[in-house]
Amino acid sequence: MSVIDSFASSFLRIELSLRNLGFSDLGLDSIGRGRICAGNILHAQPTGLPVHLQPSGPALFSYVSDQTGEALWTVSCSDKEIVLTSMFTGEKAEDFVLLFNQKACHATLLGRITDSGMEVPCVLHLPGQGSFAVSCDQPEIRIGYSARRTCERPFVRVSFPAARETGPAITYRLKVVAIHPDLGPVGNDPIYDGFKRGFLNIFQVNPNSRTLANNASSDPVPFIMYSCAEFARACPPLPGGLTCLDLVKMTVNRYLDGFLGYGQVGYGCSAASPPNPEFVPWPSPWTTLDTLPSLLISAAICAEGDEDCRWARDRWGVMIEMAREMIAADRDGNGLVEYPRSGNYGEQVSEESRPSNWWDCINFGHEDAYSNALAYRACRLLAPLAVRLGRHDDAETLNSFADRLKQAYVPAFLNPETGILAGWRSADGQLHDYWFTFIQSVAVSYGLIEGALAGDLMDRIFTKMEDVGFNRFDLGLPGNLVPIKKGDYQSDETPPERFGVPRLEDGSDGFQFYENGGATGCWVYYAIKALCITGRKKRAAELMRAMLQSYANNSFLGFGENGMSKDWRDWNGGCHGYEGLLTENFMALLCIVENGAEILTDAEQTGIGASDPIML
Repeated sequence: MSVIDSFASSFLRIELSLRNLGFSDLGLDSIGRGRICAGNILHAQPTGLPVHLQPSGPALFSYVSDQTGEALWTVSCSDKEIVLTSMFTGEKAEDFVLLFNQKACHATLLGRITDSGMEVPCVLHLPGQGSFAVSCDQPEIRIGYSARRTCERPFVRVSFPAARETGPAITYRLKVVAIHPDLGPVGNDPIYDGFKRGFLNIFQVNPNSRTLANNASSDPVPFIMYSCAEFARACPPLPGGLTCLDLVKMTVNRYLDGFLGYGQVGYGCSAASPPNPEFVPWPSPWTTLDTLPSLLISAAICAEGDEDCRWARDRWGVMIEMAREMIAADRDGNGLVEYPRSGNYGEQVSEESRPSNWWDCINFGHEDAYSNALAYRACRLLAPLAVRLGRHDDAETLNSFADRLKQAYVPAFLNPETGILAGWRSADGQLHDYWFTFIQSVAVSYGLIEGALAGDLMDRIFTKMEDVGFNRFDLGLPGNLVPIKKGDYQSDETPPERFGVPRLEDGSDGFQFYENGGATGCWVYYAIKALCITGRKKRAAELMRAMLQSYANNSFLGFGENGMSKDWRDWNGGCHGYEGLLTENFMALLCIVENGAEILTDAEQTGIGASDPIML
């Protein structure tokens, strides 16, 4: 008779190692449709204590010491819960370890993390699959949490401490939960399955930096924090009373206290931020132009839930100094912040001379339309907070600068030859316009562009997409719709099909790869939001429909057959990313919360419904 070594329900499946303490696989479907992924766990590692698995029934297992025959750990299962119990027997105690295969599953623990580990309760989230609410009957326990990507088998390690001699048995509960805003009756439609399983996908806590990051083993990046903050507003509370805004505030506090992330001077290559093999250093002499606006937007959003303003009052001194530093980047007094790097055509992009924003392979410099849009947003959010705090002079400074920026924006960036906003104006006065989709969308979303011009920008961008033949909205959107020329792109010898670095002067050999016109879900949120603002709701619904289907199919997670990841695609769907999970790919889920009624109304016109096939 074979040993029973697994348990399965429509919500979860586990496989247990026969001779090593731990699971040999673990998967879940938080909405109970039985769609459970395999291969999430690396093989359980041998421990110093010889054990064997002893089933006591179809849902109860014990790991028994080979030496004494006593049970050290029990594993009890039900349809939606796993219970792990550790008993001290006098032998050396071994922790129960979940070693996630990060190539297959970018698992993360969401909670308050300290030097000694993750506090309980917390959430174990498996992107695209759902979540476990993790609790312990001894709340002082800290769960071990680590992650690495610079090794042969990248992993996320979650370890449940065993009972020690000084304490009684310890019980951990992992309960399957689907954490998302309520969609009402429409939520029964399978097209929303990805929304419900993966609403938390945008949040990844990196245990090495103890911050939110690109993913659990990737860099902490302050210039993406604003997207996490905007998204956190819409999240329901996490089990145990923690909120996603608490995760944002935890991270913002680190940055306000002087922690450095990718994009900041000295990150990974200074005494303040010593080298770490898991992080990509930032040797450039300048902090990106979008870093301060991003942190200020995040801080302002954190303060919105601060009813007594205590946190905001304590932090205001640092926040307003950051704001003044941001405003002071308008060195010529024309109302726009400037980056020290010129952005002139042909200026070499290198590790020591990085561009001014998130798009760090593109020659963004000097006056950058995207970073200025974020600076505008930061001022408009911070000014009301300043009023709440009685800092009326600060509010006037912020609003005055926002007014000047808005007045200067269109004259500086609107290209009369194309009728759209260019990406940047370089120090030599030239506009660099590659039909950037995200520039138009962000400017409209944040109210920098209004009225007829806003609608015209969105129409021109989508008409251009038709002209150049892009229609794969299931892949997201390209950042630019025409090739970026060699003199405005990263100047190393990387093959074009990897990072889009062209060898031809016109950039055509690098086009559709990575930031040179590759498609990603990272900026779709702003396109949908701008379409809704300008009344293009039918097109917004078409775009949202395609994205929802991709979310249901986990199309932005993991790696393709070519070894590159799905977070960046060419226009035929080929994979060209490297992270495996890039959190901003999931921000478009916020559109369902913010514009749900409008999108659903237009969805009926565009054919979104239960009758549409979902390719699983």
